[in-house]
Amino acid sequence: MKVKFGIIGLGIMGKNSGHVLKRNSDVDLVAAADLNEKTLEDGAKELEIQKKYKKYEDMLEDGKVDAVYVATPDWAHYKPIMDSLKAGKHVAVEKPLTTDINEATDIVKMVEKTGLKFQVQFNHRWLSPYHETWRMIKNGDIGEPMIGYARKNNPIYVPTEMLYWAGNSSPAWFLSSHDIDLMSWWFNSNPVEAHAYGIKKVLASRGIDTYDAIQGQVKYENGSFATFEAAWIYPNTHPAMPDSFMEVIGAEGHIHLDRKTEAIEMSKKDRFWWPRSFLNCNIFGEWQGAFPSCINSFVKDIIEDREPVVNAGEAWRTTAALDAIHRSIVSGKVESVASGF
Repeated sequence: MKVKFGIIGLGIMGKNSGHVLKRNSDVDLVAAADLNEKTLEDGAKELEIQKKYKKYEDMLEDGKVDAVYVATPDWAHYKPIMDSLKAGKHVAVEKPLTTDINEATDIVKMVEKTGLKFQVQFNHRWLSPYHETWRMIKNGDIGEPMIGYARKNNPIYVPTEMLYWAGNSSPAWFLSSHDIDLMSWWFNSNPVEAHAYGIKKVLASRGIDTYDAIQGQVKYENGSFATFEAAWIYPNTHPAMPDSFMEVIGAEGHIHLDRKTEAIEMSKKDRFWWPRSFLNCNIFGEWQGAFPSCINSFVKDIIEDREPVVNAGEAWRTTAALDAIHRSIVSGKVESVASGF
């Protein structure tokens, strides 16, 4: 029996996810919904989806799907997630869980109430260097992890051209959510405090009311702490998308993960850049990498009735840490991270 999937949101991530689902032999990609008629028509044609809905509520009501993939903007996850769970559908959603801690809490409670499969697509856990880092730390290879640092910085193309909704998000919500999930996973501890700074100048001058850059330091229950940097005003001439680096210092060693080049440097007559291959790469006709692995893992969770790798509570703690970071920017003080749900 194949899992019948529908997609809510056919933007960049919705279409990319649709291609992965379409290639999965255990999936029937049967429906899609998007408020924008052209986006819906173009995406459905590209993915060869027959059932199209301008309102996702109609897709849920028709009962044609067993599971949904929510690929709406950062700030617009809550309602489609809640409506899908209430309709008895398993849910995979793009990161972050939400940009509102109260919404995140509601979702966790609904997941617990329904018992449905639910996963936020923190696909970096499936990247081999990050997974190996988790294994080495768990194995005690660097002793107790004590200090972390992570940055993900993007060219200004991202908030000005790629994301029409950047003003409703921030570089931390969009980028640091991956890093906070990873660091919390590696530390095997929950965040408890955050102190952060943010600056609004470049993007605000272009009419986009969001932060150019954010740096936040997060303390964990076990006494470890980590600094998270996210910016999206690099010049478009910069070859990385994103410039990504992570570090963990333990009591007996350290680990550096410099992922911005992904081992490849390339130049042509008109461009120098670092092609990306770890997340998604066509190898002998089959797509490999963390992005398809994360989605395909969720499909198996449904079929085999197993617990997803990233559970709702873990996704909640990333939203809680980011909520505290953004509150700290405004207050100028150390802010407590919400605990429990």
